Amino acid sequence: MAANKKPTDATPAFIALHRANVPFTPHSYVHDPRAESFGMEAARALGVEPGRVFKTLMALIDGELCVGVVPVMGSLDLKALADALGGKRAQMADTGQAQRATGYVIGGISPIGQKKAHRTVIDKSAAQWPTIFVSGGRRGLEAELQPADLVHMTRAVVARIAR
Repeated sequence: MAANKKPTDATPAFIALHRANVPFTPHSYVHDPRAESFGMEAARALGVEPGRVFKTLMALIDGELCVGVVPVMGSLDLKALADALGGKRAQMADTGQAQRATGYVIGGISPIGQKKAHRTVIDKSAAQWPTIFVSGGRRGLEAELQPADLVHMTRAVVARIAR
């Protein structure tokens, strides 16, 4: 994977990856607005094992907006997310709040290049893959990168947060 010289798509995620000189491979597909799961749609469209495709979920931990990154076929364990960040109470953020805070739309929220950096936890299963896929910042756009690069870019904690 070589970093492209110019962004193929000028999303904040791709711009951040380019600025940081993080190697990644962009992947795009035609998004079906009727898809029930954006992440599973990405895995199918790209012909990738669903365990390698990760979704970005926004949650409130003791009132603070935080990010959980988990495989698309699983769900976020809110208690585990709170524990990983030293919090007590956790709940999912509402969609409007998540969109405003990140600058991305639901189904296209990337853990990279958000309007403001949020504390992030990446499920430890990411480490089992040489590369993983996360949203590139819009529906139908994924970034493939090494798990360690995602941890570095997001300053994430790595913990078991998926069910």
